[in-house]
Amino acid sequence: MKQEIPYKIYLAENEIPDSWYNLRADMKNKPAPLLSPGTLQPLTAEELSGIFCKELVEQELDDTTPYIAIPEEIRNFYKMYRPAPLVRAYCLEKALGTPAHIYYKFEGNNTSGSHKLNSAIAQAYYAKKQGLKGVTTETGAGQWGTALSMACAYLGLDCKVFMVKVSYEQKPFRREVMRTYGADVTPSPSMKTEVGRKILEAHPGTTGSLGCAISEAVEVATQNEGYRYVLGSVLNQVLLHQSVIGLEAKKALDKYGVTPDIIIGCAGGGSNLGGLIAPFMGEKLRGEKDYRIIAVEPASCPSFTRGKFAYDFCDTGMICPLAKMYTLGSGFIPSANHAGGLRFHGMSSTLSQLYHDGYMEATSVEQTSVFEAAEFFARTEGILPAPESSHAIRVAIDEALKCKETGEEKNILFGLTGTGYFDMVAYEKFNDGVMSDYIPTDEDLEKGFAGIPKFPGNEF
Repeated sequence: MKQEIPYKIYLAENEIPDSWYNLRADMKNKPAPLLSPGTLQPLTAEELSGIFCKELVEQELDDTTPYIAIPEEIRNFYKMYRPAPLVRAYCLEKALGTPAHIYYKFEGNNTSGSHKLNSAIAQAYYAKKQGLKGVTTETGAGQWGTALSMACAYLGLDCKVFMVKVSYEQKPFRREVMRTYGADVTPSPSMKTEVGRKILEAHPGTTGSLGCAISEAVEVATQNEGYRYVLGSVLNQVLLHQSVIGLEAKKALDKYGVTPDIIIGCAGGGSNLGGLIAPFMGEKLRGEKDYRIIAVEPASCPSFTRGKFAYDFCDTGMICPLAKMYTLGSGFIPSANHAGGLRFHGMSSTLSQLYHDGYMEATSVEQTSVFEAAEFFARTEGILPAPESSHAIRVAIDEALKCKETGEEKNILFGLTGTGYFDMVAYEKFNDGVMSDYIPTDEDLEKGFAGIPKFPGNEF
């Protein structure tokens, strides 16, 4: 007799993963190394240690060790909000009238409201272990800044956050949560840094971007003794920490003998998507199983679907290392829409390589259709989703409706990265009918591509 699947599948506390899974260990084509902006040579651990914490540098460069142990102190912190539930979306399935079985991994059951805390506590822990005074970072929609401020408060570290100006203005409550946890929050670009002043001079009145905020945070970290820079997405170390999402999801599905046919994640820099798909992609790389994996990005910032696979700066100020990734150009400034943390010009090198090699696919969606899906989900499943998460919801609904047309009983898994309770300005605009869709023209994108560094071997 087939075991009935509950609405929520909870793992026991002792089933929290004791190791992170390093997806790169199973990749035949490894992600290209980070390059020095000065020499265009691969960065050494010593060079990277001037920006990042030493143990995080080791994790960043390790592409051979499949499992890296999670320190007990971090696992104890995880126990405050993990294991996160895997939910069977029975109500959504019924509302859609689909034969598909829809599951989502819900990462919003902590005060930061998102999956970002999984890596924030890890990075703050290694900074504390190294004896640092504090860390600097950027944040887009505010989830990462909130998560890091929580982690720093827990460990007694100073936290300086450069928040993308449009989000700083749109989301004052997210800003105030960060300040409540003791973080210093600055709208970016700002007059506090040399690179910020240059950006403002070149782009007066700009609403900012993650690339701008990264430049400012790195400048402050490298010019202040006892500080290091930490990042909430894109980097290999972040995808490593976020693998707890996929490891828990797979363990929960395995308990009931469920194998997903389609795995869907929103994609901005890659932290949530990389974490969700990690163990499933590992099986695919090893030839053990096959899955259809879909990355969903905003049509306003389409790095996967319309970007170039090339070495590019991770920041607008061009002071950070160069990464080989799908990019729109570090000078690309996305529209001031409500895609939140998905408005980064580039994509994780790991995910970019996997996409380039054909192991996953990507699609882009417009924001009005994203918010239609968000409200439908809220009314059926009872959770108000973050705009970022709602990109995955949009495609999950679309795939479920395809199953309705064909009669196929597919298993669909998507990542619900967090809640949208601090995103009500966006919901208000959608409900008032004043939200619009912005899709950059080819001419708009060419302006960004023109800034991608040109050197031998970086043709695109």
